[in-house]
Amino acid sequence: MTDTSIGSPAELRDPNYTPPLAQAIPLGIQHVLAMFVSNVTPAIIVAGAAGFGFGSNSPDFPQMLYMIQMSMFFAGIATLFQTIGLGPVGARLPIVQGTSFAFIPIMIPLVAGKGVEAMSVLMGGILVGGLFHFCLGFFIGKIRFALPPLVTGLVVTMIGLALVKVGIQYAAGGVPAIGTEEYGSLQNWTVAMVVVVVTLALKFFTRGMIAVSAVLLGLIAGYIVAMLFGMVNFGNVGRAATLALPNPMHFGLEFSAAAIIGFCAMGFVSAVETVGDTSGITKGGAGREATDKEISGATFADGLGTAIAGLFGALPNTSFSQNVGLIAMTGVMSRHVVTIGAIFLIVCGLIPKVGAIISTVPIEVLGGGVIVMFGMVVASGISILSDVAWSRRNMVIFAIALSLGLGLQLEPGALQHMPGTMKILLTSGILPAALIAIILNLVLPAELSAESTEEVSGGMS
Repeated sequence: MTDTSIGSPAELRDPNYTPPLAQAIPLGIQHVLAMFVSNVTPAIIVAGAAGFGFGSNSPDFPQMLYMIQMSMFFAGIATLFQTIGLGPVGARLPIVQGTSFAFIPIMIPLVAGKGVEAMSVLMGGILVGGLFHFCLGFFIGKIRFALPPLVTGLVVTMIGLALVKVGIQYAAGGVPAIGTEEYGSLQNWTVAMVVVVVTLALKFFTRGMIAVSAVLLGLIAGYIVAMLFGMVNFGNVGRAATLALPNPMHFGLEFSAAAIIGFCAMGFVSAVETVGDTSGITKGGAGREATDKEISGATFADGLGTAIAGLFGALPNTSFSQNVGLIAMTGVMSRHVVTIGAIFLIVCGLIPKVGAIISTVPIEVLGGGVIVMFGMVVASGISILSDVAWSRRNMVIFAIALSLGLGLQLEPGALQHMPGTMKILLTSGILPAALIAIILNLVLPAELSAESTEEVSGGMS
């Protein structure tokens, strides 16, 4: 999709270059299309886990609409922090921010079945976690040694594994439908599979903006099929307001140890992801390494965007990796192109009818989309792990961290006697796996003796 008529090669590699508006606006909207579904999905998942409900009869349904709106609005605000900057905040690079999937395994146990009352605890954790994330910007470059691909790849893989169950539940009819006759019906799976098949077809057999927007177009195809089955209700769209502003302290703030520890720990993971995305953008778009100032600025923007989002009832923000690949594909490094996309997101976030339209998407359609997206998270983790030198030492670290992390996630009842805070943190699977991998990577000698790993390797020979 690189178009040399947009500018010279030197201009295309310059973050400060602004292409003509006729090209800049479509390029900016393309960035929004690449991340739009992934950006609003966490709000729907968390609202559903809390029990807000997906139908217009649910008393908490307006709260889900608000969370969808704020996902768009604060993704735009956080993106502006990155592209335009505010003092030391922002990398001044074309980094797209959005609501992070990484925090979902932490958020679901905090709100599961507790309704809107639980959201204040969530927002307190998001605020403190965002401030902690911001502070990481002062020294993030100095602690990267503790986070080799073995650790980061494991964490990303664990995030994906923690989410795949949600995708299957949604495709089958959603958590509220579990145990009913409708759950897992042929109709539900037909709608979900239309999304998967169309997404794959467009991703691999088309190019350009269509390929980039494959998930979005797959959801539209599933949505059309759902309409034919009579599964779509537009009742809320007409009743939605034309304009609504963000509401400070919308859910209130309440501080709990579990939420604060969880969000601070995942903020650390998110900061590492942002460092990787920043480096990917400068390498893919400009053929150079990211500077320390760019990395710290990107981390500052990540944390500040998350903290402000928490004050207004929105979820944590992080850099979006899919947009890194988009920059490498288009060859346009302009941060002003992404600024246009950010403005588009902000405008959408101020119009409740946009959120109302999104809320009409049946859960089965969303399930098809998240099966693809969450699977890609796992695949991304495996891709990172492919850079690991698989010595016996690294195999032992990975094996122990994965076994304990995934095991606790699959069998939370094993921790029934633990205090509530510890139980929430450990059953996420991600935090224990990350902590074990980091500690073992730092304390184990560079090479374990052959005898110390004989039992591990013996069964594989």
